[in-house]
Amino acid sequence: MGNPFPGMNPYLEQPELWHQVHNRLIVAVADDLTPQIAPKYRVSIEERVYTSVDDILLVGIADVAVANRNTTDTSTTLTTAKLTEPSKVKVPIPEQVTERFLEVRTTQSKEVVAVIEILSPKNKRSKEGRAAYENKRQKILASATNLVEIDLLRQGESMPVLGATATDYSILVSRSYNRPDADLYTFDLKTPIPIFPVPLRQGEPEPIVDLQRLLNEIYERARFDLAIDYSQPLKIVQSPQEEAWFREIWEKTENNY
Repeated sequence: MGNPFPGMNPYLEQPELWHQVHNRLIVAVADDLTPQIAPKYRVSIEERVYTSVDDILLVGIADVAVANRNTTDTSTTLTTAKLTEPSKVKVPIPEQVTERFLEVRTTQSKEVVAVIEILSPKNKRSKEGRAAYENKRQKILASATNLVEIDLLRQGESMPVLGATATDYSILVSRSYNRPDADLYTFDLKTPIPIFPVPLRQGEPEPIVDLQRLLNEIYERARFDLAIDYSQPLKIVQSPQEEAWFREIWEKTENNY
């Protein structure tokens, strides 16, 4: 079964699926761009690694802890000491995070002419994740490198863009030679993902990315329909009208099986 939503599928934003969607989209965009820009340019998959402590990464106290244990000292006073019962708590543990992104490089000088980022939940919520990404983002925006920033997540704080209005999803295309001016493609849950260009050097033809087609293709190849229970409500529901629309999508999905 194909993607039942006309654009972004909000069920793919769930934590247990998003890392798979992100990794597959990174590869799909790279494979789609390469024949459009070769042999002058090539697309490389790069990684950003940092340590994050997130609220959901918790471990419980070891099971060897004992509560209400009575001990008797027979050698002295024969009194019984009762240990105070501890509270059960959790402690945060650090996690090494690896985030993948794309770089468009010249094949001869290996100069980076464009960076393509698909935002992760940690970029929009985690202190460490947001700080790591914002630091890189600022360096790109201050350089001669073009930036394409794809936000397919409704939760979390959006990246700063002057003059932008609130929207479900967005794609920012920032050409280094036009800054501070940039193009922002905005779309909501009921709208297909717009086709967008990837800027290279000034005056050169710009390859395009049909992200909606790529998303639909990986949805089918990965059989995400088998991993999603559309009868379960989403946590990210903004209005009764949206909830009713979700039910309509689910009913159509059920009829297709």
